[in-house]
Amino acid sequence: MTTSTLSTTDHTEGVRRPGRWLALSVLVLAVLLVAVDATVLGLATPFLSEDLEPSGTQLLWIGDVYSFVIAGLLVSMGSLGDRIGRKKLLLIGATAFGAVSVLNAYATSPEMMIVARALLGVAGATLMPSTLALIRNLFHDRRERSLAIGIWGAMASAGAAVGPVVGGFLLEHFWWGSVFLINLPVMAVLVLVGIKLIPESKNPNPGPWDLPSVLLSLVGMIGVVYAVKELASYGLSLDAGLAALAGAAALTAFVRRQLTLPTPLLDMRLFRHRGFSGAVLADLLTILGLSGLVFFLSQFFQLVQGRQPLEAGLAELPAAVGAVTAGLIAGIVARRFSVRSVVAGGLAAVGLSLAVLTTLDQHTGYPLLGAALLVVGVGAGFSFTVTADVILSSVPKEQAGSASAVSETAYELGAALGIAVLGSIVTGVYRGFATPAGVPSDVASAAHESLGGAVEASGGLAPDTATALVSAAQEAFTDGLRIAAGVGAVVLLATAVAAWFLLRGQKLEDGPVEH
Repeated sequence: MTTSTLSTTDHTEGVRRPGRWLALSVLVLAVLLVAVDATVLGLATPFLSEDLEPSGTQLLWIGDVYSFVIAGLLVSMGSLGDRIGRKKLLLIGATAFGAVSVLNAYATSPEMMIVARALLGVAGATLMPSTLALIRNLFHDRRERSLAIGIWGAMASAGAAVGPVVGGFLLEHFWWGSVFLINLPVMAVLVLVGIKLIPESKNPNPGPWDLPSVLLSLVGMIGVVYAVKELASYGLSLDAGLAALAGAAALTAFVRRQLTLPTPLLDMRLFRHRGFSGAVLADLLTILGLSGLVFFLSQFFQLVQGRQPLEAGLAELPAAVGAVTAGLIAGIVARRFSVRSVVAGGLAAVGLSLAVLTTLDQHTGYPLLGAALLVVGVGAGFSFTVTADVILSSVPKEQAGSASAVSETAYELGAALGIAVLGSIVTGVYRGFATPAGVPSDVASAAHESLGGAVEASGGLAPDTATALVSAAQEAFTDGLRIAAGVGAVVLLATAVAAWFLLRGQKLEDGPVEH
């Protein structure tokens, strides 16, 4: 079949296909689940800490190795989907995601949990780029496609905030492994409905899948992210320096290789487009602010303010409500005003909300926290949805998988960096707290690993000493959260200014049908 024939067939099916909205609902379900899995562990952390007894560093790895692996593999998987078929890759990934979820649920040691989370990341990397690329193939009417991307973006950004609610409900009734077993029925539905309703699509002239490029992108991404994480936690060190050098060298080699290949894994020339580059940067930093905030507020609500898991999850619901609402109307608002005003405004909203949280203390009332979460959700929903539309509409349809992968890499890298960088600041400040008098050295050591560890370790102490230890730990955690919020605010506000200039003149596609 020629390219033109394929395009015509897709065009007809995309406009007239009666099951396209139902197919979209299945694709969105996959996105929601992958996004939920990035933050659902936030609430389970205290329970997991008690059961598996990880060190503070292991706990951070359990939290973000999933996003690291997804970020490292997304471009490769997006390109693989372009070649073997996006539907086929989605269904393989969904099956693997369900199977590996069982391994996560029944992990018996911190090391096993880290490996299981990494494998879940490999499976997740096959799901995310396929979904957005298939939407491009399902919807050829531009306004329909904009709405479909809005729904997709709303679910992707809301997933980070829905995770704590789902996790909270499950943790109130079951053990922590249940937060992974919930994936099984959802993936079963995805596979069964997807086989019937989702049309296959691929690049008609993809060229070979370049394995050296795959390895270079994986090594580069993980090396750079690991270096950032180590620098934020422990300052300059030989490990961080070597990881940064290895990661930068691998990414440089990756870029050079893409520029020489006749059919590259990722067309680097896309980044010459100012709007494309600006949208990717905005994507990354929007999610950095959202996921970092949600992950640590989960622990703040439980371990500092003493809320039960479900109550803590529901307390974060305004972020999801804001993200969904903004995502659904983002396309209309961007056409009414402009892409750059919506994206820059969204980034500024997230930044200002983080700035408000620099006033946080142990007794801060919920109205302030709920309002901040709502504004963060609205800002993220507007920014992320519009940038996803910009990224997808700025490339030829044959490269939809690769472009989607860039958008998703920005999302997952943002999630990983949000937890790693902001989390490392929280952890770094937390570990410096002064141990109250009368606390044995082994208890003090456990208490300095994590706030969950401090609460657990205080159980064997005299009531007054235990109260003093937990209070000191809570205060240190809150101090770290305030500083991390301040750093996040500066980064997001600076990005809002950059987006205003980078997205100048950028418009969403208009008009009814793509020919």
